Amino acid sequence: MKSKKIGFTLLTSILVLGVASFLYLTSAPSDTDTDAKAEKKSLPNKDMFSFVKSMQGTHADGAANQTGDTLTIDVELRRMFDYYLAAIGEKNLLEIRLEIEKELDKSLGTQAAMQAKEVLARYLSYKQDLVVLENTPNLAGRSTKAMKLRLQGMQNLRSRYFNQSENTAMFGADDAYDTDAIARFEISEDSTLNEAQKTVKYQALDAAMPNALREEKEAPYKILRLAENVAQLRQQGASDDEIYRMRAANTSPEAAARLAALDVEEDQWKNRIAAYLQERKQLLDIGKTNPSASSLNELQILRDKSFNYIEQKRLAAYE
Repeated sequence: MKSKKIGFTLLTSILVLGVASFLYLTSAPSDTDTDAKAEKKSLPNKDMFSFVKSMQGTHADGAANQTGDTLTIDVELRRMFDYYLAAIGEKNLLEIRLEIEKELDKSLGTQAAMQAKEVLARYLSYKQDLVVLENTPNLAGRSTKAMKLRLQGMQNLRSRYFNQSENTAMFGADDAYDTDAIARFEISEDSTLNEAQKTVKYQALDAAMPNALREEKEAPYKILRLAENVAQLRQQGASDDEIYRMRAANTSPEAAARLAALDVEEDQWKNRIAAYLQERKQLLDIGKTNPSASSLNELQILRDKSFNYIEQKRLAAYE
């Protein structure tokens, strides 16, 4: 996530290993909580994250869930915490903690919310200690030895705040990903091995990889292949329905529907960009004879008229 967060997932931040696709643990809430959640979900949600400007128009990662009256401790809960913690710099830690607790009260029953707040308190303490760990001089560097020490240090630190089942539920996927990555770095840096020997060792790692981790690592490539297939079909004149059916066959009907909706959004974005660039060009052309008319202020007014704060960050790629 963002660099302004309180600490990072160790190797994700250091090695830029990519966005992890986690295993989701589902739970069955009680009838009362299900009814309450359904009612809350039906309410307008447009200002859900307006407490920080950078999150306007976004949806939270993760979620707080419960089984009966008991909190479900899983990676989704941790992702929810991290989403809010990304606002550090725009809000202080106390303000963010209060916002998370408010969301926990909305999402969970009384007992589960109390449990979640206790987990949150431990998680915040862990993240603050993690900052100190990541700044330890003897753990710096990109060598395999340093990476192993950092991972071990992070795991030891977590054991002070979470029991084994909590650690596995919240961090197990990350640990599997990081451990596999370090093993591959060790092989790549081993000067005693030739390329054929390295290939054999890589294949052994592939064979021993858990299915969940294998799916996670393959996910980006599947997405790329799917995008390539879509582009090829469009060049051949395929209809939107044909694109949908191809996507559904390779993913799921729900995923295909979401991708179709993204196609519509992308088309709308392109149209908005084209209209903006045309108006921008007109302002700049006028500015050649009347410089004040194409001032930075006029250009900013145009941006504000056409795009929100988050969208304006993307404009530089088009201007």
